[in-house]
Amino acid sequence: MADGGVVSLKARHEAVGLILWRHKAHSDTDVVPEVGHGGGTNLSSVSLAHSNRRSPATATFHYSDLSLLRPAGMQDTGLSARAAGAVSSSSSSAYAGASSATAVGDDDDESKTRKANPAFVAAAYARLHSSHRAAASLLLLLAVAATAFLIGRARPGGDCPLPRLDARFLALLDAAAASDFGALGVPWCRSKTGKIVEWTSKDLLHGLEEFVPIYETRPIKNNMYGMGFDHSFGLWFMARWLKPDLMIESGAFKGHSTWVLRQAMPNTRIISLSPRHPEKYLKKGPAYVDGNCTYLAGKDFIDFGSVDWGKLLRKHGISDPSRVLVFFDDHQSELKRLKQSSKVGFRHLIFEDNYDTGTGDHYSLRQICDQAHIRGGGHNCFWDSDEARLRSKRKSFWEKAVESDELCGKDDAWWGVRGYMRDNFNHSNKAISYKEHFQNSRLVESVLDLYWELPPVAGPSLTHQTRYDPARASDPIIEDGRFGMFQRIGLARLDASVFNGYTHMAYVQISGSMLSREDA
Repeated sequence: MADGGVVSLKARHEAVGLILWRHKAHSDTDVVPEVGHGGGTNLSSVSLAHSNRRSPATATFHYSDLSLLRPAGMQDTGLSARAAGAVSSSSSSAYAGASSATAVGDDDDESKTRKANPAFVAAAYARLHSSHRAAASLLLLLAVAATAFLIGRARPGGDCPLPRLDARFLALLDAAAASDFGALGVPWCRSKTGKIVEWTSKDLLHGLEEFVPIYETRPIKNNMYGMGFDHSFGLWFMARWLKPDLMIESGAFKGHSTWVLRQAMPNTRIISLSPRHPEKYLKKGPAYVDGNCTYLAGKDFIDFGSVDWGKLLRKHGISDPSRVLVFFDDHQSELKRLKQSSKVGFRHLIFEDNYDTGTGDHYSLRQICDQAHIRGGGHNCFWDSDEARLRSKRKSFWEKAVESDELCGKDDAWWGVRGYMRDNFNHSNKAISYKEHFQNSRLVESVLDLYWELPPVAGPSLTHQTRYDPARASDPIIEDGRFGMFQRIGLARLDASVFNGYTHMAYVQISGSMLSREDA
């Protein structure tokens, strides 16, 4: 057949027969052809209009019906027909009401080297059941929409330059995808009330914008072995939000955390407990000593659990210990610190080093809450399990990722650190059974009103951190791919090393008495 798409004699006969049938049907049952938006008659779908009165037999059809009888060379080949999806060399099919979108779909199904007869395709489409035509049209529309969406996603925005990615983060898209971590999820301590924090992700984002220029003025630029940017921001944000009447820190090191607390609350008193006074570090480099701080440090050092808090709080004019914020960065068992705080009546606690299971030098809340009955908690020690294979793969990406051989100790003990409850910078170790580990979690839950882990400030493809496994952390405040925001806030100005200190900082609210059977 020529490119003009000449309608065959048989097709014209079928068209004439259809018009005559419509004429007869209309005279018998009032069949009224549907009229499209363009005024043309749709012969592929007719509606029955039942009437109580008899009307003269009349044939009602639009001028477009006559196109079926046009001789070769008279088909309409205007822009509107081509834009509607007609075959490039012919604009009109054997039935004028055939869907142009479906014509495109039929053409797509053909071979690249074979062109379909447009009249045959349209005639075949018209013979389909109406429900089949609707389904075919719907599938085609969905395919077009999906293609447009993917093309739009593939085109980067002009105001968001892409970050520089090395091989580590390109491979992260495959082998290190956090969504595939499965049973190695994030164990979240269960509170007795189900209470959540007041702040939102938007509040955290606005806080980041304010904190970055503050952080750039820090007196200790290289705080190795101390807090990095993530936890510095978390401490500053929470202290400023909670607005306590007094702030206590256990573990000061060179004084960076003291400086952060002071930036958050310029006029609030601080009590700092540390075995070594921060001023001692001034001889070797930068340190910070606060003028409005009571130091129990150096020769005056007293451990947090041995302080007469009733007397010391009264000395500072504090009558309600629930109005005090306590920050722990002392590498002591967090179960022990929780008991001591509960005994005094302290309610708001922040733990800086909330180490993941199998890591760290002390028994942390995250380790305590890593239980089989908690979503994201519990592990197995089978060497050929999916968990073991995935842990091994992730170890090649993240320094602090833990393989199953490292996670599991004697008799497949995985809780704590290989079945041990560590304390005091790992100078004290006690083997505990899983039953004891489980009882510890129940004890914590009995006083826990709220538990919240600070998320990383940004995804690893932005910060280029290489230590913590992002699949064992909450979703970052600024997710991977949002380099424009990362840059706008000022985080791109910071050295990558300041993002390597994330250890799941936790904020908790507690209430009630916390006495174990041993304490009783």
